[in-house]
Amino acid sequence: MAQVRFFAAAEEAAGAAERTIAAADLGALRAALTADHPALAAILPKCSVLVDGSRVDDNEPLPEDVVVDVLPPFAGG
Repeated sequence: MAQVRFFAAAEEAAGAAERTIAAADLGALRAALTADHPALAAILPKCSVLVDGSRVDDNEPLPEDVVVDVLPPFAGG
């Protein structure tokens, strides 16, 4: 199962800082997230999604005990 960590606006849309979700690949995880948390549908396409700290394609298989970070765009400097 993937440990999904949400930050900033993604955390607000998900209603929690973390969730545990079972998904075969990143695309399935994205679909599950938007199904479970409809407010994420507007935010998720704009977010950086990192799997164990790296960007991967949606068809990338998710190993057991993976950490997925959902990072919305940040502004500032």
